[in-house]
Amino acid sequence: MSTTSGGDATLPAARPGLDLYDTTLRDGTQREGVSLSVEDKLRVARRMDELGVAYIEGGWPGANPKDTEFFARAADGELKLDNATLVAFGMTRSAKYRAEDDPLLGGLVDARTDVICLVGKSWGYHVDEALGVPREENLAMVADSITYLRGLGKRVFFDAEHFFDGYTRDHDYAREVALAAAEAGAECVVLCDTNGGAMPWDVTEIVHGLVGELPCDVGLHFHDDGGCAVANSLLGIEAGAVHVQGTANGLGERCGNANLFTIMADLQLKRKVPLVTPEQMERLTEVSYTIAELCNQTTPSVQPYVGHTAFAHKAGIHASALAKAPDMYNHIDPDEVGNHQRLVVSELAGRANIKLKAVEFGLEVDDRQAAAVLEEVKRRESLGWSYEAADASFELLLRRVTELLPEDAEPFHSQHYRVNVSGGDGEAVPGDGPAEAILAVEVGGVRKLGAGEGNGPVDALDHAFRNAVNGTWPQLDRVHLSDYKVRILEATAGTDAITRVLVRSTDGTTSWDTVGVHPNVVEASWLALSDAYTHAILREDWSEDD
Repeated sequence: MSTTSGGDATLPAARPGLDLYDTTLRDGTQREGVSLSVEDKLRVARRMDELGVAYIEGGWPGANPKDTEFFARAADGELKLDNATLVAFGMTRSAKYRAEDDPLLGGLVDARTDVICLVGKSWGYHVDEALGVPREENLAMVADSITYLRGLGKRVFFDAEHFFDGYTRDHDYAREVALAAAEAGAECVVLCDTNGGAMPWDVTEIVHGLVGELPCDVGLHFHDDGGCAVANSLLGIEAGAVHVQGTANGLGERCGNANLFTIMADLQLKRKVPLVTPEQMERLTEVSYTIAELCNQTTPSVQPYVGHTAFAHKAGIHASALAKAPDMYNHIDPDEVGNHQRLVVSELAGRANIKLKAVEFGLEVDDRQAAAVLEEVKRRESLGWSYEAADASFELLLRRVTELLPEDAEPFHSQHYRVNVSGGDGEAVPGDGPAEAILAVEVGGVRKLGAGEGNGPVDALDHAFRNAVNGTWPQLDRVHLSDYKVRILEATAGTDAITRVLVRSTDGTTSWDTVGVHPNVVEASWLALSDAYTHAILREDWSEDD
C-alpha cells in the first residue's frame, strides 16, 4: 500500500471501478506523421471498443470537417460500440459568448454524444498570458459551460489543462479551477500534465490531496516528455484517481501520451484490477499492431507487453533456463496479451536456443545437430549475417545444415542473373523504372530463363524470377515484398562496404523475414529474395508435415 511522501496518511487502493479513457482519435492524432481519414477513425474506434475501454474520445466536432463528419456518421449508426461510450471533446465557452450562444459548445451538442469532455485553463499564467482574461472570468467560463451542458442532460468531464504545472507554481488558483468545475456538475475532473514534465514524487501527493478535496471523481491525463507518463498514471491511480486517459501505443504530440495498452496490462496483470475480460486482454497485441498500421506508424518493437521483442531472448543462458521453465525469464505468460515468446538466434546463443527455436518451427534436433547449426550461425555472423530479425532465413539455414532440406529438395537453384540500371534525369516516373534484369534458374533439372523490368534492380529481379518460373508455384501469385531495408555494415569502407539486406514478404495473411549479405547490394538483395521465395514455396508442405 502506498503512502504520501510525509508518511502520515495511507492512500486508497485502486478500485475495481476504474475507467479507461482512450484519446487516440484526438490527442493521438497530434503525433507527427499521423493523419486519419474518417474511415480510419471509425476502424480505430471499433478496435479500441473490442478491448473493453470505457470511453473513446472521437475528436473535436465543430473544430474541423473531418471530426464533424465522424460524429455525424457515428450518431447515424455507422459506429456500433459494445463496450465503450463515445465522447466529444471541446473547449469551455469563449469570453465573448454566453454558453448557450457559443458556436463551439453548439458543435459539441450537435455531435449527439451522451458524454462531453471540456478542456479549460487551470494554470493562472496561461489565463493571464494566453487567454488574456481576468482569472475570475476563466472560472466563470468553466462553470457556465459545464452548467449549460448539464442542463441539456449531458454528462461532463473536465480536463484541467496544465494542472500539474499550474499547481506547482500557483496551487491556490489551480485548486479553484478544479473546484469550480466539480461544483458546476462535472462528473470527473481530469488532472492534465499537458507539458509532460510532472514527476512521480509530486504526482502522488498532488492527486491524493485533490481526491480528498473534490466532490467528484478525479481523473488523470499524462504526456511522456519526462518519460514518466505510465508511472505517473499508475501512481495517480494508487492515490485514488478512478479515471485514466491514454492513447494506443502511446501516440501523441511530441513524446506522446501515456500508453493506454501498458497501463491496461499493468493494472490487470500486475495490480489485479479487473478492467477487461481475459479474452479482451488477449487481443492487446493484435489491436496494437492494427492501430499502428492504420496510423502509418512502425509496428511496436520494444513496447512493453505487445512489442515484437517484448518476450525475445538472445542469451544462451536464458534459453537454457526457458527450456526448463518459461516463467524464469518472462514476467508474464505472453499468451495473456496475445504475444508470444521468441528465441533470437545469434553468436550469443547456445545449443538450447537452437533446439527451442527448432521447436517453434515444429522441428526437433539433437545436440549434435544443434551444435552444427550454432557453429554455422557463428561463422556467418563473423561475415556480417544476422538472423535476429530473419526467422524465415534461419529456418532455411537450420533445415539445410541438418539436412532436413537436402540439396535435391530445394525448389530451385539460381544459376546467374544480370541487371542493367540506366541513369535518368532525376525525375521518378511511377511504373516506368529504368532497371532491367535477366535471370536463369534451374527447376527440377530444367533451366528456365526470365526477363523483367522494374522501378529498381530488386523490383526487376522479382519480375524476372516470376517470368522465369511462370506459374510453376501458384502460391507465389499471392506473395509480394512489403518491406525492404539495407544496412551498411562497415561505414568506413565507403562504397566497398558489406551490405545486409532485410526483406519482409507477405501473402496477405502472414509475413516472413529473410536476410542476405554481400558487398554487392544487388547480390545481397537476391539472396534475401531467394530465401523469401523458397520459404513461400515450401512452408505449406512443412506445415502439413508438422
